[in-house]
Parts: sequence; structure tokens; C-alpha cells
Amino acid sequence: MSSHVLKSWEPENPDFWRNGGKAIATRNLWISIPCLTLGFVISVLWSMVTLNLPNAGFTFTKDQLFLLAALPQLSGATLRICYSFMPALFGGRKWTTLSTAVLLIPALWLGFAVQDTSTSYPTMLTIALLCGLGSGNFASSMANIGYFFPAAQKGAANGLNAGFGNLGVSIAQFLIPLAITIPLFGSIGGEAQHYVKEGLEKSLWLQNAGFMWVPLIALAAIAAWFGMNDIADAKSSFSDQAVIFLRKHNWVMCYLYIGTFGSFIGFAGAFALLTKTLFPEIAVMHYAFIGPLIGALIRPVGGAISDKIGGARVTLGVFFGMVLGVLGVLACLPGAQTTGSWPGFFASFLLLFTCAGLGNGSTYKMIPTIFSTLALRHLKDRNEATIRQAKLTGAKESAAAAGFISAIGAYGGYFIPQSFGLSMKVSGGPEWALYCFLGFYVSCIVITWWNYSRRNAPMPC
Repeated sequence: MSSHVLKSWEPENPDFWRNGGKAIATRNLWISIPCLTLGFVISVLWSMVTLNLPNAGFTFTKDQLFLLAALPQLSGATLRICYSFMPALFGGRKWTTLSTAVLLIPALWLGFAVQDTSTSYPTMLTIALLCGLGSGNFASSMANIGYFFPAAQKGAANGLNAGFGNLGVSIAQFLIPLAITIPLFGSIGGEAQHYVKEGLEKSLWLQNAGFMWVPLIALAAIAAWFGMNDIADAKSSFSDQAVIFLRKHNWVMCYLYIGTFGSFIGFAGAFALLTKTLFPEIAVMHYAFIGPLIGALIRPVGGAISDKIGGARVTLGVFFGMVLGVLGVLACLPGAQTTGSWPGFFASFLLLFTCAGLGNGSTYKMIPTIFSTLALRHLKDRNEATIRQAKLTGAKESAAAAGFISAIGAYGGYFIPQSFGLSMKVSGGPEWALYCFLGFYVSCIVITWWNYSRRNAPMPC
């Protein structure tokens, strides 16, 4: 057996955890984080690239641009369904290495495609779909890291992995606008694209949006191969993991995670283009990264608070906050009688990002608690051996569920930009989309309260 395979893993054993277990788990976590961060970077490339395609000479319509921004989240959400089962089938180290390395394909292809204005729209759609590989990595990464830590620390560990992973969204939206204004790779990186704005000729190196991540992806894949571990006890067949589809709470948490992570990634993908449409005088590229940055950094806080007071309480508060955020956005929109309020619009979106980030952390505290409780409830004979086996079963189901739930939640990243695009096309404004989001968040409040946070709830967590 390879030296990278851990034959025995007992994070709930205090002696094992103190005598090397914690160090191994921490090392795997800190290698996993940059791999996941780069995955999120690739998944949101188009949210920045679409803003600059017209300047690079492309003549796509507004509907086509919204679709390019949304498609990576559609393909990524679908890939997550498969990715969620891969660490248990192949090993976390092997899968992290492979899933990171394949990000080179869309990064390189995008860099070459945007340099040629004859590149067809179907080709651009294909690259956008491939960028979903980065989003798919979230499911496998969260499933893998969940095995390494004891139950009392899963909320914080998952929060760190996902929170700093989500940071890739704001990193991309902050660095890409800077990188595309300079010849980052000199003559090797290709020629500049030129355009005229306000009577001045300007230069753009849009290919840097893809090329700039290539060296980092290669280094992260190498680090995963040489620095991470597979856990022998974590190996599980698909049929063993597929039991989660029979668990009611798997589907309930899918719904709630659409409201948290789906909102985070959906608003991250739509905010820049929506702002450019509603407030064209605002230099949105200076602001687009701030909301995702807050949402990513606060995710570990949501996990840590949930470790102390329970994930359901935090999640319930999150959805109340998101209702207020949507009402704030609606109140600040420009209309026939008003130019709208950009400060209020921006502040309301920051509230939405903050709440979504907290909810991402709190829901990922709820998941392992739910599946561990279910496994123990199903025990008929309780002794040390059966309890240990039940905890292992709960951990395996929790890992598979965490990945699958992330897959369903990620569809929000597609539907939110598309909802805004459809609402703008049908009514001329985003109001109808926002009313739908408002109704959805109210339903999440009711579901969270009924199942998890009320007195005598069927699954308190």
C-alpha cells in the first residue's frame, strides 16, 4: 500500500488526534484550500470576461453574455453530482490532483480564444461549460476534507476549506481587471486588443484572464500529488453512498443550500453585469469583488458560530437577513420616476453576500450532525463496536451528502443570472426575479424552522 494511504484513521480518538492525526489533517486541509480556490477562480472567469468581450471586438448580445456568465455554474453543478462520490471511489489525493490539473484546459483555451474575434459563439459556450470543472471541484473537496476531522471540528474545518475556496471568486474578480490591462507575459502571451473609449485609444490583454492561472494550477496539482493522503477507511462503493438518496434530510438540505451557496455564486456571477445594466455610470469592476470577498471570508465564521450554538439557529437567522437584503435591493432600483440609489443597491447586495456566506458555513455544520444522528438512531444493539461502525457509516454518508448537496445548491449559480436576464428581457427590469427570490427565502425560513430549529424539531441540529 502506498505511503500516501492512511491505513487507519481515528479522528475521534483523542490520543490518535494529538499524536499526529491533527497534523496530517491540517496538512491535507491547507493543500486542499488552494486547489479549491483555483477551482472557483476558473468557475467565475466569464463573469469578468463578458464585461470586456465587446472591447476585444466581439459582438455578442446581452442575452448571450448573460448565458456565458451562467453556463459554468450549470455545468459545474451537474459535475458536482458525479464529483461528490469520487474521493470515496478513487481516493482524495488522487482525485484532488486530477481534478485540479484538468483546470489547465479551460484556462489555456480561453486565453487563445479571446485573441481571435472570429472565434464562434458555440466555441465560447464550450469553453464556458468547461470552466464548470472548477465548480465541480467543490463537491469532491468537501467530501474529502470531511473525513479528516472529528465531529466537533467539522464545522470549522469545512468552513475554512469552503470559505477560502470561495475566496477564488473575489480573487478572480479583483485580479483579472488589473491583469488584462498589462502585457503580463510579454510577447509570449499574445498581442493586445485595441479599442476606443471616450475618444481615447486603449489596450487590453484579455487572454491574461485565462493564462495568468496556468502556473498556479500546475503548482497546486503537484502539491496535491506529493502532499496529500488517501484514507483507506474512507473507501466506499457508489451503492454504499447512494443510500443518501433515500434520506429525506438530504433533499431538504439540498433546498436550503440552493438558498445559501446558490445565492452566493449566483449573485457573484450576475452582480457585475446587472450593475452595468442598471447603473451604467458606475465603474463596477472596482466593486464586483467586494461582495464575494465578504461572503467567502465570513463562511468560516458561520461554521465556527454553528459549532457553538447550532447550525439550524444560524441558518434561520441567515434567511431572515436575505429577505431584508432582497427588499433593500427592490427599494433601490432605478425606475420611471427615480434614478435609483447605487449606495443602497450595493449595501443591500453586500447584506445578501454576508448572509449567504454565513449560511454556507452553518449548513455545512448541519449536514454531518444530521447524518451522524441518523446513523446512531438506526442502531438496534448499542455497544462500542456498533457505535464506532455507526459513526463511520454516518461519516461516509455525510461526505457523500455534502458533495451532492453542494451540487444541487450550485444550480443557483445558473438560475440567478438567467432569472435576471429573463426578467430584464420580459419586463425591462430585475423586479420579477427578485420577487421570486423573496418568496424562495421565505419558504427556506419555514422549512428550517419546522425541521431543525423549533422546539421538538424532528432533527435538531
